[in-house]
Amino acid sequence: MVRLKLTLAYDGGNFKGWQLQREDSTLQGALEAAVARILGHTVRVQGAGRTDTGVHALGQVAHLDIPDDKLSVPWQRALNALLPEAIAVLAVEQVPREFHARFGARSKTYAYTLWTTRAFVHPQRRRYVWNCGPLDLAAMDAAAPHFLGRHDFKSFMNAGTPVKSTVRTVTRLERCPGLCEHEVVWRVEADGFLKQMVRNMVGLLVAVGRGKAAPESVRTILEAGDRTRAAATAPARGLCLERVEYGDGCERVHQDHVES
Repeated sequence: MVRLKLTLAYDGGNFKGWQLQREDSTLQGALEAAVARILGHTVRVQGAGRTDTGVHALGQVAHLDIPDDKLSVPWQRALNALLPEAIAVLAVEQVPREFHARFGARSKTYAYTLWTTRAFVHPQRRRYVWNCGPLDLAAMDAAAPHFLGRHDFKSFMNAGTPVKSTVRTVTRLERCPGLCEHEVVWRVEADGFLKQMVRNMVGLLVAVGRGKAAPESVRTILEAGDRTRAAATAPARGLCLERVEYGDGCERVHQDHVES
């Protein structure tokens, strides 16, 4: 068997998240259906992260195992021909059998996009932004550093996925310009994320930007370890998984016979 690493982009608006579900359309389900049409049997596709309903991706990573004699298949082209238009395979690479899209991930980067005027929302950006209106960006900038470092993020985890530990290390949280004049992007990188952690962090940042919470409240809420103390969860449509990084030993072997 040969292990392939897939890099994917998708518009998650019409999917019930990544994880396979029996009756709903999911990203994992669409991928596995396409792979089954090529191989003639079902193969499990493992993703780097279980993005929620409505969340998008520019650099999701997944892996699957195929028989040696199927390595010559032009996988990128074949999958893109079978997948819905909302999903694109950006790259296919052969990797060591030890590579694991989820457990081998060293860090992930998400971006959350806010729309900051009530006057209008650009029609082509409506599916990818949270229209939250004017914000005090200086106050949000003052709040952001409190998230950095290694903390217990229990206050920023929604129920639904059991985990052994709620401690995570956030290495970057910065405000960046968006594609349009009225967009603000918050980009966050960490060694891992809890269920809806980024959306809950952004929810609190927006509360600070609206003057409903003080920048220093981030620290207090982190220390409380109580989800009820934090702000409401930001909508899924503004969130995008941008990149997944892997450490030494988890990179590509070669791309011979594998279309990139």
